[in-house]
Amino acid sequence: MKTGSNEKLLKKALHAGNCKKYTDKIFHQEKEIFDLKQLLQISKSLNSVLEFDRLIEAILYIVMAQLKTLGAAIFTKKSFDDNNFVLNRDHYGFDISRDIQYSINTDHPLISFLNKSNSGFTPDEIGKNIKTDKIIEDLFSLRPSFLIPLKAKNRMVGFLLLGERMENSHKFTDYEKNIIENIASLAAIAINNSQLLEMTTTDIMTHLKLKHYFFTLLMERLDIINSSKTKEETLSILMIDIDFFKKINDTYGHSAGDIILEETARIIKSCTRSADTAARYGGEEFVVMLSNTPANDAMAIAERIRKSIERNVILYNDKQIKITVSTGVSSYNFDLEPAKSLVDRADKALYESKQNGRNCVTLSENNLPKG
Repeated sequence: MKTGSNEKLLKKALHAGNCKKYTDKIFHQEKEIFDLKQLLQISKSLNSVLEFDRLIEAILYIVMAQLKTLGAAIFTKKSFDDNNFVLNRDHYGFDISRDIQYSINTDHPLISFLNKSNSGFTPDEIGKNIKTDKIIEDLFSLRPSFLIPLKAKNRMVGFLLLGERMENSHKFTDYEKNIIENIASLAAIAINNSQLLEMTTTDIMTHLKLKHYFFTLLMERLDIINSSKTKEETLSILMIDIDFFKKINDTYGHSAGDIILEETARIIKSCTRSADTAARYGGEEFVVMLSNTPANDAMAIAERIRKSIERNVILYNDKQIKITVSTGVSSYNFDLEPAKSLVDRADKALYESKQNGRNCVTLSENNLPKG
């Protein structure tokens, strides 16, 4: 009797063990399928964002959600031929010191070490393999849990810092490292594509967008606004022209003119948001698309730019040069107005500013209050 009972218990135990084994196998297979679907979705999401700042923000959110960390940051080059990886201004969960320049030369031993892996290293692993210097100390003062290289086409385009993990364990499993490697690869390809686009759509001198690309972005934005049911989000256009620019060139030379163009572009960018788009329209003329900005707010921004440029002193060959700008403003009225017409209205308002003595801001008559 006892022997028969033991055999039955043994069979039940074996059956239970097999069930658990198969259940675990099914669970892991389902998780792998889910993770693959997630990677496909991540790939689609990243490929749909080509603008660099928005792309970095998207990567950080995806990384934090997928890898369950409380922070994330990216070091990238400002341009293809740059020799430094710099901390991007968008970052989450790190205590950034204003007194530290988070910049690492491409020849630094850390970059060579990160390049050896696709899935990354912990700070401890890095500390055991390369000599600690001021740059490493500054980086580790952020207390990252993991550093991941971002490589596209065998070229390192940056590296990713992960913050503290939500779970107790600071170590990633081999399976998690594989997920990290896949996400990093997708992010690196997207960054590489975005930087290539940046090169082909950016004015070399001012680092603003080119005119043709500006119109592409403006038409896309208008399509989004027109397809919206709420009609709550609008946009405005600024046309900005440097006053008496030819006289400046004739007086100080074209090199001085180039510096003035660069300075004007810098101030325009400093007075606008990352969601806005500034472009060099041609010669000494600039155009700005202000996202989700009605006419009154656009006028205030234009005035801020005008005052900032008026106060600015440009030094050239021990000479102080001061300039002013004239500006025209137009806002979209939800009337299916084409992009070119919207810009033309701002240009016409700019002409009125010129006629009214320059160094002022004029709103398009189509946006003035009725009556």
